[in-house]
Amino acid sequence: MRVLAAAVIAVSLTVSAAAGAGASHTITIENMQFNPPQLTVHRGDSIVWVNNDLVPHTATADKVFDSGSIAVNASWSYVATKSGQYPYHCTFHPTMKGKITVQ
Repeated sequence: MRVLAAAVIAVSLTVSAAAGAGASHTITIENMQFNPPQLTVHRGDSIVWVNNDLVPHTATADKVFDSGSIAVNASWSYVATKSGQYPYHCTFHPTMKGKITVQ
């Protein structure tokens, strides 16, 4: 009986953890652009930047997040924890800009 109760508790905890997990969103870096350039997410969601360009890039929102250099064919992820609007840019290529809105 104890084994069955432990199994039920383990399944419940697994289902609860999966239900509380945020969504995942992808921003592609290609042709010196972030695509999509603007993205709205919810707190707890993860955002993954994938660099499909020919050179390294960053995703940098001053005092909020900084990917550091994202190599060619590499990715970097960030979990949105605080509501607000966060403009970001590539520190290597300042004309590359995007914006994350966290609800």
